[in-house]
Amino acid sequence: MSDERDPSPYDALLLLSFGGPEGPDDVVPFLANVTRGRGIPEERLKEVGQHYFLFGGVSPINEQNRALLAALRADFAEHGLDLPVFWGNRNWAPYLTDTLRDMTLAGHRRIAVLTTSAYASYSGCRQYRENLADALAALAAEGLEPPRVDKLRHYFNDPGFVGPMADGVLTALEELDPRVRDGAHLAFTTHSIPTAAADTSGPVAGHGDGGAYVRQHLDVARLIVDAVREETGIEHPWRLVYQSRSGAPHIPWLEPDICDHLEELHDQGAPAAVMVPIGFVSDHMEVLYDLDTEATAKAAELGLPVRRSATVGADPRFATAVRELLLERAATERGSAVERCALGALGASYDLCPVGCCPARTPRPAAAGADTPL
Repeated sequence: MSDERDPSPYDALLLLSFGGPEGPDDVVPFLANVTRGRGIPEERLKEVGQHYFLFGGVSPINEQNRALLAALRADFAEHGLDLPVFWGNRNWAPYLTDTLRDMTLAGHRRIAVLTTSAYASYSGCRQYRENLADALAALAAEGLEPPRVDKLRHYFNDPGFVGPMADGVLTALEELDPRVRDGAHLAFTTHSIPTAAADTSGPVAGHGDGGAYVRQHLDVARLIVDAVREETGIEHPWRLVYQSRSGAPHIPWLEPDICDHLEELHDQGAPAAVMVPIGFVSDHMEVLYDLDTEATAKAAELGLPVRRSATVGADPRFATAVRELLLERAATERGSAVERCALGALGASYDLCPVGCCPARTPRPAAAGADTPL
């Protein structure tokens, strides 16, 4: 097999995602999984779950992961890459531990892992690594020999991730009235997180002032602005803003919120806005509710024309990027020199999360990092 199609030492790929309810009866148990250990009463979970109930209790994330799974399998087959692809979730079926157990019993011993989170942060990276460590420990407790898992590097600045989002912005701009299109502001949105978590995201040397989380998002936003300018000749004004805050009011989180930002744009006389959810791989619940429902309603109240651009989802270019990331990591593990593909100012990310990267408030074991015991 040529190096271009050689996945060794890996014998499988695991798509690891957040999970979501697939019916009204799933909502409260799902939220109980998400908030386990925080002591949140069931009545409060029912209140939080109203966003899901507006959509029949179904989060689109599982269906979108099925689409991505199919896209990955199709891309692998088309390019002669003989590697099975599995899927497991942190918080809902198919559960990560169950999927890893099935993979182990099927004989898989070296597994590459793709998470549906492109950026560095505790909740977007380290927590997935902790979940992997928990699942491997559970297999060991059952008497199974756990496989080795390697998480593929952050892909926020990969052309296969950035390109589809830039095209989505162009499409959204075309949907605006031509009279307001050229002056439209681009509001790049991502999940708000506590400022303390942002400041400690990424390697220790870069901690502070939003850490890697903010820097990576700003880099992607700049790439998209440049791509739109190259296509249209227009440099649209833009800002990185946040959504989906869920923490206690007294704890500082990243701001401004998207709805507050829309009010600011209206007050400043902006003719229109495009919301660009660069922090999300697919159109899951926080995109459907926080942007398509809540923020869109705010814009209508203000009389501000607004559109929302598409996320990457199962775009074939993203599937290609995943294949290339997998083969890049495989070649690196075999000791081969590899040219790493990345756009923007930050360059390609690291294969192993460094010691001290995106720390938890309470230290816990995490797989697939420089601090993971071999």
